Amino acid sequence: MSTALVVGLGRSGQAAAALLARRGWHVIATDSDPVTAPDLEALGVEVRSGATDPVPGIDLVVKSPGVPGESAQIVAAHTAGVEVIGEIELAARHLDNPMIAVTGTNGKTTTTELIAHLLIHAGHSAIACGNQGVPLAGLVDHVDAATWLVVECSSFQLEDVDRFHPRAAVMLNLTPDHLDRHGSMTAYRDAKARVFATMTDADLAIAPEDWILPDAVRHRIIRDGARRGPADVAWSDDGLWVDGVGRVTTWDRIPLRGRHNRENIMAAAAIAAVAGGLTAADLARGLESFAGVPHRLEIVGEIDGVTYVNDSKATNADAASAALDAYPDGVHLIAGGKGKGASFAPLAEAARAADVRCVYLIGATADEIGAAMAAVGVPTRDCGRLEIAVARAAEAARSGDVVMLAPGCASFDQFTSFEDRGDRFRALVVDRAVAGD
Repeated sequence: MSTALVVGLGRSGQAAAALLARRGWHVIATDSDPVTAPDLEALGVEVRSGATDPVPGIDLVVKSPGVPGESAQIVAAHTAGVEVIGEIELAARHLDNPMIAVTGTNGKTTTTELIAHLLIHAGHSAIACGNQGVPLAGLVDHVDAATWLVVECSSFQLEDVDRFHPRAAVMLNLTPDHLDRHGSMTAYRDAKARVFATMTDADLAIAPEDWILPDAVRHRIIRDGARRGPADVAWSDDGLWVDGVGRVTTWDRIPLRGRHNRENIMAAAAIAAVAGGLTAADLARGLESFAGVPHRLEIVGEIDGVTYVNDSKATNADAASAALDAYPDGVHLIAGGKGKGASFAPLAEAARAADVRCVYLIGATADEIGAAMAAVGVPTRDCGRLEIAVARAAEAARSGDVVMLAPGCASFDQFTSFEDRGDRFRALVVDRAVAGD
């Protein structure tokens, strides 16, 4: 019996371990933190909690996205000539489904969910999965082979793909992020670019105009909205146009806000039109009925005329800046958390340009963000924790203002995930609304 080592027991690691066990492998699953996994143990998986030492006698290693390549177990595997892959690669080797891959620094989850939504509303079977959804390995043996799988792919996941071959893939954008893990923009870009590595001229690739793609079909995302032509997707004065489909709809009929969402919509519409054969009417119905995803510009309440917006998924400065673009007036911004090695100067400039009323600082990066804001004259208040920030922002806000959680940072200094952070923000707003009744 062959032996597989699964390193990291988050959602994707557990799904990978279960898949391998079902396929007859002897599976050893480790995690550097204390974990319990009774469901895996019931499948015969040997779970080693708090284990980081190399494991000898391994035939395959599946590395979870959160595990860096420098970890002792991964280095030992490479040294021994053992194949190291990720959960997405493992799952792809066991699936015959048509796949669509979505990556980029920002907008991945919204675009992934939107593509699945468009396909489903046009009568296709589709599932949004991957980085922020159901792990791809969790779908093996549980999904019809005709179902489209729309896979959100992070750079951490794409580091470890080899034969993963989407029929359509999009790179939405690329700005500094995860530099604490990748070490440089070049390494980060190279990891993201692996999404296109196996594509052929029968496939559809979408990327920003400055990208050089492999010999794949190309749909350029036109950002100025001034041109239409072959292989173009563009916003023009009279609405959204998709090459081969024609005019789809107008911006005012789509619930999603913000300039960044125009780019997400262009990518989703192009992929759905080509991969799923959707018509202009199909696209219009889907776009006009899509309200967005939790923790992404999510309106969680209105109290005394003040709108509370949860953008906890804004885990880098560019994402938080995009949120300010969507709400350019009267914003009280809650920002801070665990840094990723990138500068906060772009967020400070966006806050200055949006005339942000005040930035309420929380988490480990409070001093760093505060210094960036002070450099451009944006007022700040040191709050430390989210509860205090919400209370102080609510006290200062007036009718017509917006209290927005757009941290520009990861959540792991004070929360278990960006979802945990966003859920806490939502609960604090609900508590204030109830107290005011």
